[in-house]
Amino acid sequence: MTEKKFQDLVDLMARLRAPDGCPWDREQTYSTLGPMLIEEAYEVIEAAEAEDWNELRDELGDLLFQIVFYGQIGAEQGHFDVSQSIGRVHEKMTRRHPHVFGELKVGSTAEVLSNWEAIKAVERETGGEDVGGRQQSKKQSLLDGASSKLPALLEAFQLTTKAARVGFDWKQVDDVLAKLEEEIIELREEIHRKEKNQEAIAGEIGDLLFVIANLARWYGVEPESALKGTSRKFRRRFAHIEKRLDEQGKSWSEVPLEEMDEYWDEAKQVTRTED
Repeated sequence: MTEKKFQDLVDLMARLRAPDGCPWDREQTYSTLGPMLIEEAYEVIEAAEAEDWNELRDELGDLLFQIVFYGQIGAEQGHFDVSQSIGRVHEKMTRRHPHVFGELKVGSTAEVLSNWEAIKAVERETGGEDVGGRQQSKKQSLLDGASSKLPALLEAFQLTTKAARVGFDWKQVDDVLAKLEEEIIELREEIHRKEKNQEAIAGEIGDLLFVIANLARWYGVEPESALKGTSRKFRRRFAHIEKRLDEQGKSWSEVPLEEMDEYWDEAKQVTRTED
């Protein structure tokens, strides 16, 4: 296979988007690309967690293709090109790692993260310039760095991670567990009210999930990936139940829940090594 460089991919994308290029590629916009970018990012994560290195190699290429796609549209609209994106992030990462590229001394990861937030705070206060030299609006909150477009569990994880870096956090994990128990009680109370309030129930479920995201953070577990892992486990075990029903020529309507539970327990034993 001929080795290709980053610029080759940029040139390829420009050709695809040219007037005589691919009609489909030329029709794409930021809006239509959004779901594809998210999908490719998740496929990278899934390949990495499965330790499928060939798949990870290919998925990283697919994700990079989406990034170059975004950059090409930006260039066509006269806003920026992808080389400027590279330059900006290179400058930012150099500035935010003074312990590597400067004289600052740090003794732990916690110090690195604390200093990172301090540097970002200065950036928010001083503002910044976009690639066209126009002044950008200043970010006012520490939490602005956690995108509201993230999946909900990941957003909760990032919000509380940023807050914890400046000391807004529980003192010990037992406090998190106590809060979790408190939220379960509040949810149970809402569920058992005579007059059901769906909005209130949804709010309590949201509170419960938020605390679970915090609990995951305390143990260094990224909750979105953890839930994805459990979903994959559920798929495998449910597939075992479907297989058992097929073997017996039964449909779902013919099988009581107790029998389904037996097959589920079988699936737990069969798939235990995979889990």
